[in-house]
Amino acid sequence: MATHVKRAFKYRFCPTDAQAAELSRTFGCVRKVYNMALAARTEAWVTRQERVNYNQTSAMLTAWKKTGELAYLNEVSSVPLQQALRHLQTAFTNFFGKRARYPRFKSRKKSRRSAEYTTSAFRFRDGELRLAKMSEPLCMVWSRPLPEGVSPSTVTVSQDAAGRWFVSLLCDDPGVKPLPANGNAVGIDAGLEHLLTLSTGEKITNPRHERRDHAALAKAQRRLAKKEKGSANRARARLKVAKIHARIADRRRDTLHKITTRLVRENQTIVIEDLTVHNMVKNHRLARAISDAAWGEFRSMLEYKAQWYGREVIAVDRWFPSSKLCSHCGALQDTMPLNVRTWTCDCGTTHDRDVNAAHNLLAAGLAVTVCGAGVRPQRSSPGGRSAMKQKPSRREP
Repeated sequence: MATHVKRAFKYRFCPTDAQAAELSRTFGCVRKVYNMALAARTEAWVTRQERVNYNQTSAMLTAWKKTGELAYLNEVSSVPLQQALRHLQTAFTNFFGKRARYPRFKSRKKSRRSAEYTTSAFRFRDGELRLAKMSEPLCMVWSRPLPEGVSPSTVTVSQDAAGRWFVSLLCDDPGVKPLPANGNAVGIDAGLEHLLTLSTGEKITNPRHERRDHAALAKAQRRLAKKEKGSANRARARLKVAKIHARIADRRRDTLHKITTRLVRENQTIVIEDLTVHNMVKNHRLARAISDAAWGEFRSMLEYKAQWYGREVIAVDRWFPSSKLCSHCGALQDTMPLNVRTWTCDCGTTHDRDVNAAHNLLAAGLAVTVCGAGVRPQRSSPGGRSAMKQKPSRREP
C-alpha cells in the first residue's frame, strides 16, 4: 500500500459577486466545451467510424476559440476547459472498457456545476487560495485544517442545487496509514428496519433521514408545482426544495461516515452482501426507503476506507441464501418471506432473521479468505455454477 494517500478536503466558501460571476461563466464554458467535444467524437464515429482522442479535441478547442461566436471561451481560464476534455476522454475509456455507459451531454439545469483547476491555474499560499482570472482569494470556511506541510495538486470548485459553493482540495495525506492488525472479523447484513445488523448481535438503528423531513419536503414540492415555469417565484421555491434535499443528504452522509469509520477501525475483515441497489429500487413500495438507507454509498465508503487503513472487505454473492440458512446446523429453508423476522429451525435453534444472516455472511466471507473458494447459492443439481471468489467492486452497486 502506498505511504501517502490522495485525499480531497472539501470546504464551503462565500464568493464575492465578481467571483460568483466569473465561476458561473467558467461552469457554462466547461459545459459547452464538453458537449461540443462529445458531439464531435460521436459524429466522427457515426459517419466515418473514426475514434477521436484527447489530443484531437484539444486542437479543436484551440480552433473554436478563434471563431467569432465562441470567442467568449477566451474570457475564462483555459485549464478547466482542458480538464473537461480529459474527463470526456476518461468517460470514453470507461465506456470502451465496458465499465460505464456511453457519455451523455451535460444539461444546463440538471448537470453538476463544477470546474477543475490544476497547479498552473491557482496559487495556494499562507492559507489563501487564488484562482486564475481572479484578483482576490476565496473566502473559505476552514472547518478543518489541511495536513501540515502539504499543498493541493488539484482544486475543484462547485455549486450545488441549493446554491452553496464548495471548493475541494486534493492533497497527499501522510496521516492516513495502515492500522495495526487486530484479527477481528464481522459480518454485516443491511436492512430497512435496522440499517445494519452485525454478526456480534449489535443492531444499528436506521435514522430514516428522509422521513424526518418528509412533511416539509412534500409541502415545499407542492408549492413548487404551483409556480409558473420560468418565474422568479418558481426559482425561489425550487431553492427551498433543494435546501431540504441538501439537509437530508448531509445528515445521511455524516451518519454513514461515522459508522464506516468505526467499523474499519474495529475490524480487520468486514463481510458484506453484494446488493444490486439499482435493481432493488425498482420495487415501488420500498424504493424510497432503500434510497434513504443509501446502501450503495455505505459500501463505497467502506471500501475506500478499508483500502486506506489496510483492512479487507469481502462481498458475498447476492444470491447466497443468508437469511434462509441456519447458522447452527446449515439446514436451508424453502421460503423466508420478508415479514418473518424470527424463525425456528428443525434443529430447535431460534434465529433472529437479521443476526442469523450476518452470521452466515461472516462464515461465507471467512471461507473465501481461508479456502479461496467463493460463495454461491446452494444448488441441488450437479450442473450448477462453480464457486468463484467474490471481490468487492470499486463502483457503487
